[in-house]
Amino acid sequence: MIILDTDILSLYDKDSLEAIVLAKNLAEFSSSEIYTTIITFEEQMRGWLSFIAKAKTIEQEINAYKKLNKFLDRFRKTPVLEFDEKAAQIFQSLKASKIRVGTMDLKIASIAIANNALLLSRNIKDFAQIPQLKVEDWTIEQARENH
Repeated sequence: MIILDTDILSLYDKDSLEAIVLAKNLAEFSSSEIYTTIITFEEQMRGWLSFIAKAKTIEQEINAYKKLNKFLDRFRKTPVLEFDEKAAQIFQSLKASKIRVGTMDLKIASIAIANNALLLSRNIKDFAQIPQLKVEDWTIEQARENH
């Protein structure tokens, strides 16, 4: 099981070398093996709602809603893992250990640990602090380990 964090998922709409490398690496896996989390959905929705609220013209609103619909379509095709009781227990334990990682990242990590999944992120520095978490950055050529 592979989980895409918020930052990785946001690359889908970008035309960058990182996005190309990520797509190439993910192409080796079935879509049924690739997940995201409800926390990522929340983070993305907050961003989209802010983007729409900042639209000053009707044309900007139309554009914002088109982009929001594209985002929604992506989530319809990607299984979303819940922040369930097991993940919540792991989250509370991580929070109590005073790891210096943001709350949302700790929740995403907790879901990954609860599901014994590999988390894909470009934020290796923070996520590497979390014990038991398997995390890799697949946006860099040759960065992938054998899975």
